[in-house]
Amino acid sequence: MSATLISGKEISQEIREEIRQRVAELKRARGLTPGLATVLVGDDPASHMYVGMKNKAAKEAGLHSEQITLPGSTPQDELLGLIAGLNANPEIHGILVQLPLPDHIDDQAVLVAIDPDKDVDGFHPVNVGRLSTGDPDVLAPCTPLGVIEMLVRSGYDPEGRHAVVVGRSNIVGRPMASLLLRKGRGGNATVTVAHSRTRDLGAVTRLADILVVAMGRPETITADMVKPGAVVIDVGTNRVDDPTRERGYRVVGDVAFDEVKEVAEAISPVPGGVGPMTIAMLLSNTVDAAVRMADRMEGAGAGA
Repeated sequence: MSATLISGKEISQEIREEIRQRVAELKRARGLTPGLATVLVGDDPASHMYVGMKNKAAKEAGLHSEQITLPGSTPQDELLGLIAGLNANPEIHGILVQLPLPDHIDDQAVLVAIDPDKDVDGFHPVNVGRLSTGDPDVLAPCTPLGVIEMLVRSGYDPEGRHAVVVGRSNIVGRPMASLLLRKGRGGNATVTVAHSRTRDLGAVTRLADILVVAMGRPETITADMVKPGAVVIDVGTNRVDDPTRERGYRVVGDVAFDEVKEVAEAISPVPGGVGPMTIAMLLSNTVDAAVRMADRMEGAGAGA
């Protein structure tokens, strides 16, 4: 019997509608409009597409959205000055600088320049540290946060289960493990982290009640590497050559979907799985950041 499909597309639409309602209530009750600024440097087609999607989603949810596009030749100091201005702008509650940046710009210097309270990507070292210590109010990276929502909303709460995360990147693998470990909603799992250098990877992945795969290697996880009845979340997005397709390629995940779905209890597809969740969680983080900033300002005013 084939696995139940965990549709990130459907869950993300549900979350985006909740956000739209929440933003409308914030405007009505508190006069607060969450604001998101997306910064794009250069003319990478994929980056333009992603930023455009994020900007469109923010406007559809009722957020104030600013898209700032700079030429690829923009000096690093100019970009840092722009970020300083956004940090100081009271109408902007979330700042996202689309990666990758041009080679002459230091990605880390740019990420560190963003106010941690406006770091809706969750990549600032302050937020990385807060997440690793289990802070429930931290702005966490959007993709792993989306995985947690997929699991919980599909009825596969990680609490008490053995979760195996395959991948150790700072964007997905490491924060994914931290979210699964922390106390509270979507956490309290027993977590093992594996990666490309793990010996006998299949022996480790077969231990998983919940298997989250973020290796960046197409169709690496096969049916014999999955425990029967496991829940499998595929974070990978890979292009593989396919001369039968008009565009010459197809998009696959890190999991061999067709065979693994015959073993797993539930599985997320690629595309249509984790991808749509990332934008939904970006919007959620922006609204959370706006509310926390407004609460702090009101608290400061009350204490004056």
